Amino acid sequence: MSAPARYELPPDTHGVRRVEFRALGTACSIQFRHGDDRTALTFAADALGWLGTFEEKFSRFREASLVSRINAAAGRDWVQTDVEMERMLDLAEGLHNLTDGILDASMLPLLRVWDWKVVHLTLPSADDVQRARSLTGWSKVQRRPGGVFLPHAGMGLDFGGFGKEFAVDRLARLAAERGIKDALVDLGRDIYALGGNGVHPFWHVGIEDALHPGACRSGLALSNRAVSASGDHARCFTHHGHRYGHILDPRTGWPVANGVRGVNVVAQSCMEAGVYSTALCILGAQEGLTFAARARHVDALIQTDTGTLTSRNFPRWEVRAA
Repeated sequence: MSAPARYELPPDTHGVRRVEFRALGTACSIQFRHGDDRTALTFAADALGWLGTFEEKFSRFREASLVSRINAAAGRDWVQTDVEMERMLDLAEGLHNLTDGILDASMLPLLRVWDWKVVHLTLPSADDVQRARSLTGWSKVQRRPGGVFLPHAGMGLDFGGFGKEFAVDRLARLAAERGIKDALVDLGRDIYALGGNGVHPFWHVGIEDALHPGACRSGLALSNRAVSASGDHARCFTHHGHRYGHILDPRTGWPVANGVRGVNVVAQSCMEAGVYSTALCILGAQEGLTFAARARHVDALIQTDTGTLTSRNFPRWEVRAA
């Protein structure tokens, strides 16, 4: 994506300006409050420009992106990396270690097998899944200063598990650097709330009812906090009446099927919120809450087929609909 050459951002009655766009394969928006038109326009252009550059380098759906070049060279060549790619690879390795392998940026072979965007006349066979699993595993990724190598043809990296969340945090920091004290950055349900909305000293963020997609279950009152939502109801396919979600369990190679329908996590950064929301979906309700309890400032809500569970402190953020 690229920033529009010209656009206007008139504030509403509460001084909130809004930019809506598509990036990283999803609907996005940035709401913010700033009284100076020039500063507002400059921030919006800089935010969209940074995001466009980020997507051009790290999206596997861009043929010329650096990550696509790494994937295309799998089994053949080392690929030179720059400082930004080294940072993303470091993040991928750190998140893999943090989650004991639950989040694995090398899972592209499995994502290809289970592509939820295509019509599946038959399900992948056990052999298909096993072949894909044999090409995954972060320990297989080889690195050296300024270079990375995927040693087997068919291997591939995908930063979708944390790329949007990384971008949300960066855009929130960009707003703060521009002197913007109130902003809501939303990249496809990965959100950071900075300050408040002009009416309250917080932003109101809705929680979708995972059992009734499109309906609002409740809301969150957030300031200087992030929230990320994960679940299987939005991105999935149905085969013979059974729903297969896009979240895969690297331990089995199959879509998660543990009764968890949706997870919302509040944390101090969107990166942390996104990591835990995905991990909790994979681990399941009870094990997921135990995992989240080990982290400071991480609060979770888990919606399952049979009910709702929350971590001890999650209710302090929640605002029930009247």
